[in-house]
Amino acid sequence: MNKPFEENLDKLRTRLIRMGSLVEEQVEFAFRALREGNTELARIVVDRDDKVDKLDLKIDKQCQRIFALNQPVASDLRLLLAAIKINNELERIGDMAVDVSRTAISHPSAVALAAQIGLDRLSAAVHTLLKGSIDAFINNDPDLAAHLLPADTTVDSLSVELQGALTDVMMASPSSVKDGAQLLICIHAMSRMADHATNIAENVIFLVRAKLVRHRSVNEDSIDFSTLLDEPDADDASDEAKA
Repeated sequence: MNKPFEENLDKLRTRLIRMGSLVEEQVEFAFRALREGNTELARIVVDRDDKVDKLDLKIDKQCQRIFALNQPVASDLRLLLAAIKINNELERIGDMAVDVSRTAISHPSAVALAAQIGLDRLSAAVHTLLKGSIDAFINNDPDLAAHLLPADTTVDSLSVELQGALTDVMMASPSSVKDGAQLLICIHAMSRMADHATNIAENVIFLVRAKLVRHRSVNEDSIDFSTLLDEPDADDASDEAKA
């Protein structure tokens, strides 16, 4: 591998880690803003979204440049492919953090309702999943990534539970409908954040182990995560059968 190519890959990875840290902080601030009714913190998230978008474009353009000027193979090619996908997932999570922050700004009275239904349980679960997926990427840890995958089902179940609780409150108290409707949007945004964080974890597995784990029943209790990463890919198994 030539030195300029190596340096470009290191720079790409550094930028992606910076993107992960920035988006994680955006999510943390957005959740705190909604929990505490902190509109100043919420505005910081909204204002910094431009920084997230600019970094997203830098990473995307750098990936394109590396593809154009080099012929990456094996692990280097996987890094580029994973970087493009992870960068996109992080940018989408950043957008949803802005959506949550705007709720804190436009519906300050929703803070009490969020506390009433226990929305902080969902935000904590989502933040933990996101932080874990970013840590898995930073540390090249496919085992951590694999063990994060079931958390998405936990988030989905909690989302349904909170939506039901919120609907009950709105039916019992018509005056809470406006705030409740906005919180339903926040719950959906948080659930989507978890989906994107799960995608990041899946891409870490692809990056380190060259395993594709999308579209699999990895959230079932019967799955043995200690052997998940050792299983052959479907294409490999098919090739072996033909041989």
